[in-house]
Amino acid sequence: MAETLTAKYGAWGIVAGGSDGVGAAFAHRMASRGMNVVLVARRLPVLQASADDIRARHGVEVRTVALDLSVSGALSQLERATADLEVGLFVYNAGGDDRSIAFLDKDLDTHLALVHRNRAGVLEAAYRFGAPMVARGRGAMVLVTSGAAWAGGATLATYGATKAFDLILAESLWAEWHTNGVDVLGLVLGRTDTPSLRRVLDAKGESYGELPDPDDVAAEALDHLGDGPTWICGSDAPTGGSPFGALNRRDAVLAMSRAASRRWRHRWWPRGRRSARATATAPPRRTPPAPVRDVHAAAVTGPGGW
Repeated sequence: MAETLTAKYGAWGIVAGGSDGVGAAFAHRMASRGMNVVLVARRLPVLQASADDIRARHGVEVRTVALDLSVSGALSQLERATADLEVGLFVYNAGGDDRSIAFLDKDLDTHLALVHRNRAGVLEAAYRFGAPMVARGRGAMVLVTSGAAWAGGATLATYGATKAFDLILAESLWAEWHTNGVDVLGLVLGRTDTPSLRRVLDAKGESYGELPDPDDVAAEALDHLGDGPTWICGSDAPTGGSPFGALNRRDAVLAMSRAASRRWRHRWWPRGRRSARATATAPPRRTPPAPVRDVHAAAVTGPGGW
């Protein structure tokens, strides 16, 4: 019989960015496997509603901590708020970007807040909550990153750069910690059916197409916590390398930029599939080179994707 989540890692888990979307799905999936959860996000009313739902459905303990993870000192506050708990699983899911626009069209403070949340915050969480796991000889950490990490691209400058940082951090921590009983997973997501992504698409008047369900994403990640350092969710080769394959860096950047544009998103659908409506109304199309198509499947659509 497979070892349970709590038997392997401990009784408590933290989900940073746990109010909706993929984060809420993680919280529900963890709770369904018997793990008590700490939900962390900015909006206290949403957190409390989510916590009530989890308690009612799964009968576990739930603690809420309202924090803005883009602000200095947030992780130290979270550490103090959970000092009485043995945290066995930490999921860092915060850090989406609702506005995929040109670099200079976004104000500097917005860039810096994203950098702090997606880079400094992730590193601090890993340090503060990973150290006790290593000392105990058990635990797991999931750093949710994006296919935008594979290469630079227009309108993805800051977001993609921070997600590349998260990916390399996860892989490096796995290299250091996996022999000490701590699993680390860099979870690479593409477009996912979240409220954040729907807001982005609604604002642009774009159709949703076929999007993975956050619940499936969370279940897949929890089933593969021990299969790090990297898991490309929904991929036919989830432990494989960059979907850009042998493309040189310039071609990879150009492909990423095309895939991030509205025109490209309307032309190619995730994982090579299109909705029934799109299939019925679209003209015949040629198949693009495999590396470019795979890029869109695994990656591109990053901001707001989770």
